[in-house]
Amino acid sequence: MFAASAGRLICVFRRRTDTATEDPSTTPEVVKPGGKGRPTPKRSEAQKRNRQPITAPRTRKEAYQQARSRQSKDRQKIKEGMARGDDRYLPKRDQGPARRLARDFVDSRRTFGEFFMYLTLLILLVAMVAPLTIKTYVYQFAWPVMLVLIIGESIYLGRRVKKLAQERHPEDNLRGIGFYTATRSMQIRRFRMPQPRLKPGQKDQV
Repeated sequence: MFAASAGRLICVFRRRTDTATEDPSTTPEVVKPGGKGRPTPKRSEAQKRNRQPITAPRTRKEAYQQARSRQSKDRQKIKEGMARGDDRYLPKRDQGPARRLARDFVDSRRTFGEFFMYLTLLILLVAMVAPLTIKTYVYQFAWPVMLVLIIGESIYLGRRVKKLAQERHPEDNLRGIGFYTATRSMQIRRFRMPQPRLKPGQKDQV
């Protein structure tokens, strides 16, 4: 009887010893096939790692400088968008496919109107230095002829564009499209806004 009791004690002691020696921290982690090979980080740790430092302005002057920098970037973005002809940045009078058609129609050809300023300066210069007879000829013939050509061309271009817009974009607002075309044709090419997409003689989408 004593021997049986001693045997049971030895077995219990052995089981407790084996259980105590098993350290969960030393047990190798089982990695699933195809897994990433590391434990998933806690949510708080991931948020802390992804958190970016925010540099708030320390003085009023620094805040003003940051505001001016943001405004400058916004203005530059708007200017570039207007130059590209992006409707998101254009004034309402320049928006829409009909206005884009008018710009392309004018920009794809040379016009008398785009040389209006240069011709005016030339006429004034000639009138200042030329003899009286030439001045009289300039004022009586050159100046009226130039005005007739520019006005006639503007009316022609406006009617052509209006007709094309009615055929291609009847759903768009066509009010004032003729005047818009005439105004575009009298602007110097390099100063036009939006900038010309087509060169003279290029017939893409026109």
